[in-house]
Amino acid sequence: MKKQKTPEQDIAELSDEEILRYNRHISLKGFDFSGQESLKSSRVLIIGAGGLGCASSQYLACAGIGVITLVDDDQVELSNLQRQVLHTDNDIGRLKVESAKASLQQLNPHIDIRTVAQRLSSGELSELIQRHDAVIDASDNLDTRNQINQQCYRHQTPLISGAAIRMEGFLSVFTYHDDEPCYQCFSHLFGAHAPTCAENGVLSPVVGIIGSMQALEVIKVLTNYGQPLRQKVLLFDAFKMSWREMKLPQNPACPVCAQQ
Repeated sequence: MKKQKTPEQDIAELSDEEILRYNRHISLKGFDFSGQESLKSSRVLIIGAGGLGCASSQYLACAGIGVITLVDDDQVELSNLQRQVLHTDNDIGRLKVESAKASLQQLNPHIDIRTVAQRLSSGELSELIQRHDAVIDASDNLDTRNQINQQCYRHQTPLISGAAIRMEGFLSVFTYHDDEPCYQCFSHLFGAHAPTCAENGVLSPVVGIIGSMQALEVIKVLTNYGQPLRQKVLLFDAFKMSWREMKLPQNPACPVCAQQ
């Protein structure tokens, strides 16, 4: 589900340089110029500039998303560098969103990278989500994830959710059609406390795999190209190198999407 664009977000034409840059996209059957122009006119909100945010944003930047907004109030630490690929040793102590922005601008100077270096209130988050066409949840705690889901549901903004920990990953897409589940239909299955990377560790490529797949699902949603991962969860086991798909039904008691 893609929200109606405002006048300032009308489909943007590609320059000659952009046509050459994105030639491998344009050559895809069914994608063509219209798909690439849709990406150029789209706005994606990425909440979290850590492992998942770094991996997803670099592919979205290279793919030609018109506006990418990064939200994170943390600073780069030495322990981040094992998996957060947009930051370097020289960025330690720097705001993650500023470090990530500088790296993304080097990858693609044709796009607009915006940053928010603060924790958002519910109202601020709601306003920000309303101005974007899709949201990537690259946060690292359950409360934030549930809050993002609530506001995405309120504004019917597609949410691409992912997580990575230890040797495991999860991915799902929520578009909030009638009778479809939301993220909270999934999160209630594992209780009030979700494990964190700080507590349990994570192997760095696992974060990259899930983050790049979040970028893939965003592109599919924005361009109506392919079949997004809706109403199901994709589970990745890097230890055994296996994938498992699980159907995700709507929770009839969900406080978010099952309200009458």
